[in-house]
Amino acid sequence: MEILNRIKGALADSGKTGIWLARQLKKAPVTVSKWCTNTTQPDLQTLAKIADLLEVDIKDLLVSRK
Repeated sequence: MEILNRIKGALADSGKTGIWLARQLKKAPVTVSKWCTNTTQPDLQTLAKIADLLEVDIKDLLVSRK
């Protein structure tokens, strides 16, 4: 499985949990869990909301492909 995002790492860096993020976004915890394990990916609008909630640049949530 290809790692495309680092949401899990950003949550850990900020001391937040997936359950906290799910509540903030009004999403099911299983959805956030899938994002954290890179099973599925959030859309760009949701990724921008995650960046705002975690107070990070959206680029910090993506894995560079260079």
